[in-house]
Amino acid sequence: MNEAVGVVRIMIVDDHDLFRTGLSSLLASKPDFEVVAQASGGRMGVRLAHELRPDVILMDLRMPDLGGEEATKIIVEEDPNVRIVMLTVATDEAAVAGAVRAGACGYLVKDSPIDEVVDAARAAARGIAWLSPGAAGALLERVRREQVHPVMDPAALESLTAREVEVLRLLAQGHENAEIASELGISARTAKNHVSSILAKLELTNRVQAAVFAVQNGLY
Repeated sequence: MNEAVGVVRIMIVDDHDLFRTGLSSLLASKPDFEVVAQASGGRMGVRLAHELRPDVILMDLRMPDLGGEEATKIIVEEDPNVRIVMLTVATDEAAVAGAVRAGACGYLVKDSPIDEVVDAARAAARGIAWLSPGAAGALLERVRREQVHPVMDPAALESLTAREVEVLRLLAQGHENAEIASELGISARTAKNHVSSILAKLELTNRVQAAVFAVQNGLY
């Protein structure tokens, strides 16, 4: 699914039955969502993702058979178009960074309001990263602390145009496409195209990874 209007096909992967079924019922009540499957563990989630190709997966991080980070990596490697949002109780820096490295495009704590979960799923379907404030702060703080000096990647940076570098800086500050467009005086579609080009050139899967790249290379 993209920014065009359509039904978002969602799968929920969580080993807690009550939480999983309750969230499924809440999301299924939304007219723009279709819950295509529930999985009680990471291995089942990987298998169902292969079979059903959902648009968005809400994935628990810590499960006994196969953790969310490992399951996310397997799923994204097979289908880079799937959008995975971690929904968990853990907000420590290592957990957030690991999820992002695995390919997750969102990270929410389980006590988030249901409206925030809905917004995160819709954003993921449009290719927009969504991090709870605590998760975003933990991720960028970890990246900054681990690097006393920026680790520049000259070849990757040189592949970007001057405008794409501007877009990347704004993206790292948490701006969405409409805000980037307003800041730079361009259309939202042009901003979206720039973001897509940046991800392709840097061989990244989502905006969160792009924000990390910007921090690592001293752009933010």
